[in-house]
Amino acid sequence: MKRLRKFGSAGLALLALASIASAQKWTPLKHPATFQAGALALLTDGTVLIHEEQDPNPQNWFKLTPDKTGSYINGTIKPIASTSSAYGPLFFGSVVLPDGRYIVEGGEYNNGCANGCWTNLGAIYDPVKNKWTPVNPPTGWGSIGDAQAILLDNGTYMQANCCDTQQAYFNPKTLSWTNITNTGKVDRFDEEGWNLLPNGDILTVDAIDAPNSEVYNPTTKKWTSAGSTIVRLEDPGTQEIGPAVLRPDGTVYATGANTAGAGHTAIYNTKTKKWAKGPDFPNKLDIADGPAALEINGNVVMMTSVGFGNNFPSVFFEWNGKKLTQIPGPPNAANDASFYGHFLELPTGQLLFSDYSNDIEVFTPKGTYNKAWAPAIASAPSLVTRGKTYVINGTQFSGLSGGAAYGDDFQDATNYALVRITNNATKHVFYARTTNPSTYAVQTGTLPESTHFTVSTKTETGASSLVVVTNGIPSAAVSVTVN
Repeated sequence: MKRLRKFGSAGLALLALASIASAQKWTPLKHPATFQAGALALLTDGTVLIHEEQDPNPQNWFKLTPDKTGSYINGTIKPIASTSSAYGPLFFGSVVLPDGRYIVEGGEYNNGCANGCWTNLGAIYDPVKNKWTPVNPPTGWGSIGDAQAILLDNGTYMQANCCDTQQAYFNPKTLSWTNITNTGKVDRFDEEGWNLLPNGDILTVDAIDAPNSEVYNPTTKKWTSAGSTIVRLEDPGTQEIGPAVLRPDGTVYATGANTAGAGHTAIYNTKTKKWAKGPDFPNKLDIADGPAALEINGNVVMMTSVGFGNNFPSVFFEWNGKKLTQIPGPPNAANDASFYGHFLELPTGQLLFSDYSNDIEVFTPKGTYNKAWAPAIASAPSLVTRGKTYVINGTQFSGLSGGAAYGDDFQDATNYALVRITNNATKHVFYARTTNPSTYAVQTGTLPESTHFTVSTKTETGASSLVVVTNGIPSAAVSVTVN
């Protein structure tokens, strides 16, 4: 359970730590939001959904559309359909489904309720119809709350109940659920986050049965121990915990809340299935809920603060697999606690950042990606018509990681391909809406993958180039003519 944000003065000065990196860049949107921006989601047509958080209209959602050059910094934000008056959650389960729709499930502080109010309501958004449809909860579930959600590698949506060991699969066609029982989970899902591993298992760090971790096998539908995290990553008083991110080298970097005055980290090797202790955050900093994300250079960026609650300022770090380094934060860092933040991977290789203010920032990391991490196109149509749907084939379309993470309260994984078409003459950029990818599995190497894409009716005709981009990393371009 979180404390609602209290707006006010910073309270503390920014901490001065050594080894501050300066090559990274934060840039505000040219057209700021007119609302307090929170949860973010990348739709498969390249637009971004943004949730208005709690004050005053938690049912409101908006869409950020990049400009004609593909810039999100110069993009525009416009309102879309709102959820029902009964449903305005803060902290919830969420994913972009294989058919391109976006689902939100459960929530805490529904419609600003001050006492948590773990709701079991849900809704699914159709971006083509610009319509939200209510979703009934799984049978027998009295709550969903601020619970984690994920797409399995076969595209199945799995949702947890925050307050129990209940979990269920969702059928987007029928809007119905299948409860998964007798899974062997040793503690309730409260405050845990989920990570998709290269072998298809789901990794979680237990927030109650600490320092244990567990993996879920979708084939057997069973949870088993993944071993001790060596150091405790949960806050003993609240069970809050930090985000975990899968890196291209096959390690999961897991961050912790304040335990005995220290924010610990741990590293899970997916090849050896062993944990190792990572570096502690300095100066009593930790992530008692907060965002982290994989940069295109393979580093993990994360947002820390001291303890749990409205404790300012926030301090940002990068982990490169060997060293933890402080980096400059966005302008609001002095007024933010870690749980205010949200990261989203953009197809430009940048990260979008929101913090419950109207200042949405774009973070541009230093460096670039290893070419071996990029998607590769094996076959694509050379002639396409606006409004028509096609199939494109290749490898690594689903990327090397879920990308960004938060924990139980917010999910915005981007391990799915986007298709970007750039007109050769005007250099204008258009995204084709992708649907029904063959897999969401990460780090698949040379295994064949495919996705469908529908060419936008707004795409300019003529000679163009086409790329597949996943987690901000583009493939080599192929030529295409748009009719």
